[in-house]
Amino acid sequence: MAYSRGTSTNIIVGAAAIFVADYKLTPTGATAIPSFVATESYKSTLSADPDFTNVGYTMNGLELTFTPDFGEVAVDQVLDVAKLYKQGMQVSLATAFAEATLENLLLATAGKDAALTGTKNTSAGRTLQLSAGDIGEVPLERGLVACGPGTGDGDKSDSVERVYVGYRALSIEAVTVSAKREEASMFEVSFRMLPDDSTATYGKIVDRTFYDGSGTNYVGA
Repeated sequence: MAYSRGTSTNIIVGAAAIFVADYKLTPTGATAIPSFVATESYKSTLSADPDFTNVGYTMNGLELTFTPDFGEVAVDQVLDVAKLYKQGMQVSLATAFAEATLENLLLATAGKDAALTGTKNTSAGRTLQLSAGDIGEVPLERGLVACGPGTGDGDKSDSVERVYVGYRALSIEAVTVSAKREEASMFEVSFRMLPDDSTATYGKIVDRTFYDGSGTNYVGA
């Protein structure tokens, strides 16, 4: 094969749309992500599913971080370590919710749905109860799915996408609520990803292409 400097169509630029499930996800079964539809973007598929909430505008995109932890074995005859072994793993996803709704604050603080009551367009209003919790309270886990630009032909860039799936996401970092004169109020949130019980996987990343009704032509081509 002839030498090539690289493939520019594999460069990804652009933000992702983030959806949060009402429950933690699993690789298969009733709580798996909705099936991919060949003729539409996965953003459209999730938008039509009542179990998923689109967080709307975000700032600075998303960052998926893999943090392995390695132990060391030192021996007398080597000044450096002789062997490394993997003893731990952490995966996290960070973003900032630019839409400062109470629904997004509930997600950012890992609150339970029952804490959000009322209707916004009424005199009583929409209320988010700020609870201290109780002894033995189980942290609330939700599923996360993000749909962003993928790799592929730039002429058909509106038909290629990358889907990020996290089965169990838990917000564990501090969340700040602000009201400032020259700065938008937004919620910076970091989700700790936990592995699925049956497969020990955190989730998956899927590069896909969707087509028009004929099954052969790219949408928008």
